[in-house]
Amino acid sequence: MSRTRNLGLFLVLAAVWGSAFMSINAGLAYFPPVLFAAFRFDIAGVVMLAYAAYAVEDPIPRGRDEWTTVAVGATLIIAAYHVFLFIGESDPAVTSAVAAVIVSLSPVLTTVFARAFLPSERLTAVGVVGLVVGLVGAVVLAAPDPNNLAAGGTVAKLLVLLAAASFALGSVLTRAADDDLPIETMEAWSMLVGALVTHLVSFALGESVADVTWSTEAILALGYLAIVASGLGFLIYFDLLDRLGPIEINLVSYVAPAFAAVAGWLFLREAITPNTVAGFLIICVGFALVKRAALGDALRDYGLLD
Repeated sequence: MSRTRNLGLFLVLAAVWGSAFMSINAGLAYFPPVLFAAFRFDIAGVVMLAYAAYAVEDPIPRGRDEWTTVAVGATLIIAAYHVFLFIGESDPAVTSAVAAVIVSLSPVLTTVFARAFLPSERLTAVGVVGLVVGLVGAVVLAAPDPNNLAAGGTVAKLLVLLAAASFALGSVLTRAADDDLPIETMEAWSMLVGALVTHLVSFALGESVADVTWSTEAILALGYLAIVASGLGFLIYFDLLDRLGPIEINLVSYVAPAFAAVAGWLFLREAITPNTVAGFLIICVGFALVKRAALGDALRDYGLLD
């Protein structure tokens, strides 16, 4: 029963986070991109802080080390990741599926940054091959035109790749931090501080609340991202992280693009191109090479390997 429950929650999480890419694209018709991201975490931060107050004894970071961890999460995982992602998705060439597939490169990039910042992590020769294969998948997905690199959304796709790199680096640096800050507290305050940083970036870019077109669709997109994708999504994530561990949770990044593609096709009539499918499959191969040992252990735990 426990495995069935875990699998069910895993698929719900993949569906929620995959369909979030569709909600971003839908909401960008009504919001300036960076301001949209800031609004999302204004709401999500309050939701997560309420959960942290319920789940942990002290929901407020204490001391310089804990606030440094919050600052890293706020600037890289929240602000940088979502600024690059939302601006990238504002290009029509970056469909929900394309964005989700590029972001699925995050676990591979995490391994690279872990090699640099976490001495216990090692990238073997096969792992290096996996990294290269994953990057090839990203290039196949971007399909750049050598004669016009700005065409076909290449720059926008590179921004989404920067978003994935920001998230990966932030994940490693917060993991490397030497403090006892509960993850619920770190996420809540990272969201709140990250929302403030994102508002500052939005202001610097000249975005304004006057540019927002308030409609039912706009409110639904914002509410889904803030309450469902961020609030509910992270609650499920925390539960599964404790039960399954970080390796199996990483696999969410590889299931989410399927839900992103279906949601984009159903609600936004986005096409699924051969390059999207090919890039996704190549990135999956890269991930399997990088994490082959951990994946083997997970499959043996489930009785799928001898």
